[in-house]
Amino acid sequence: MEEFLTGSFRRSSAPSELKITDIRFTDIVDAPMHCTLMKIYTNQGIVGLGEVRDGGNRVYAEMLKSRLLGENPCNVEKLFRRIKQFGGPARQGGGVCGVEVALWDLAGKAYGVPVYQMLGGKYRDRIRIYCDTDVEGKHTGLEMGRALRARMAMGFTFLKMDLGLGILRDVPGAVCAPLGLMEEMNPLEGLSWANSAVPEELRGTRNHAYDLFNVPHPFTGIHVTEKGLDVLEQYVEEVRSVIGYEVPLAIDHFGHLCVEDCIRLCRRIEKYNIAWAEDMIPWQYTDQYKRLSDSTTVPICTGEDIFLAEGFEPLLESRAVSVIHPDILTSGGILENKRIGDLAQRHGVAMAIHMAESPVSAYACVHSAAATENFYVLENHSVDVPWWDDLVTGAPAKIVDNGFIAVPDKPGLGIDDYNDEVIREHLHPDYPELWAETSRWDNVWSHDRLWS
Repeated sequence: MEEFLTGSFRRSSAPSELKITDIRFTDIVDAPMHCTLMKIYTNQGIVGLGEVRDGGNRVYAEMLKSRLLGENPCNVEKLFRRIKQFGGPARQGGGVCGVEVALWDLAGKAYGVPVYQMLGGKYRDRIRIYCDTDVEGKHTGLEMGRALRARMAMGFTFLKMDLGLGILRDVPGAVCAPLGLMEEMNPLEGLSWANSAVPEELRGTRNHAYDLFNVPHPFTGIHVTEKGLDVLEQYVEEVRSVIGYEVPLAIDHFGHLCVEDCIRLCRRIEKYNIAWAEDMIPWQYTDQYKRLSDSTTVPICTGEDIFLAEGFEPLLESRAVSVIHPDILTSGGILENKRIGDLAQRHGVAMAIHMAESPVSAYACVHSAAATENFYVLENHSVDVPWWDDLVTGAPAKIVDNGFIAVPDKPGLGIDDYNDEVIREHLHPDYPELWAETSRWDNVWSHDRLWS
């Protein structure tokens, strides 16, 4: 008591005197994809941990450095409003979001409280996790069902799989498209860009197939025939025959299908108790999402590419989705993600969260989800990466335990630091330097003001 009264007690920081002194980055591969890790340094030795979604986008964060040096990182909202204009939909928002995550980590460490407490407290002590499940090569619904059943044996209580053009690739008469188009788009169409089925030489490259792959769904002229729909329905039926009907099963990666074919497919699989159909068409087409939702009883879901709460407003106000699915490194970060969830709750819509990055991003999601009442379930795309848990120090040895992540009570995100020893083993060949200095970005400015 005397120490408290005299002010001689030990404290980890003086938050009002905290200043940002540097920002540095490191890139790793196969975690499960290219990840850009971030550290924000301060004058008191406290370091905030952040991350930029999808490697190769670190420049979106580096350019923000001159707007942050010398600032107090505890003023999270002030700094976020300064830099959010430099974000955008999909991966273009990654720099802003990564910085926001690191600022919250710094603020929590400075004040000695977990991030969720600064968001208003928590609704839950643990976060339900689901994991995407891939089966390499040509396979059947029975094989996918067995892979999903193995996830259930690991403790997962919610499942997701892919279903779409990739399954129909070698089925004669299953797909109707301009002659030669599907061959040109192969091996990309119907596959996740990070999927191991994509040949190594094409990952992250720009080529004709990649350009075709980026044509929005309504403009490709690709259609699924009745035979193709039969194959896809049989696939789902086989999966359910293995895993049963009690466990939720979400579906993703349908391929570049028009809304009419999405409706036809959803109607075929309604009887199989689908938790949601995700990203069937580009998120910008609100009218098409409304048409799709009104035409099927399968819950419709999208959101991992949407930046800021206002991006979700048209979909929610139109009652075009049943589930939203933001990614915290796209949506605007920890607080903005909670705002998005609160907005969805006012419309009676649940929020799931997309996550395919490092443990830092995972814990950022955990704090945001813990503080959001209508949270549903959080993705983890790294269940099969054996060294993923070892990327950070100060977290449990097994971060995802029996299908859940415990909400930490440690300050900040609940992680001490990145594990440099593990990172060195997985450095990206194009970025071989660990925590490379970024002084060339110290004084890069533009006309930031949004008015004249």
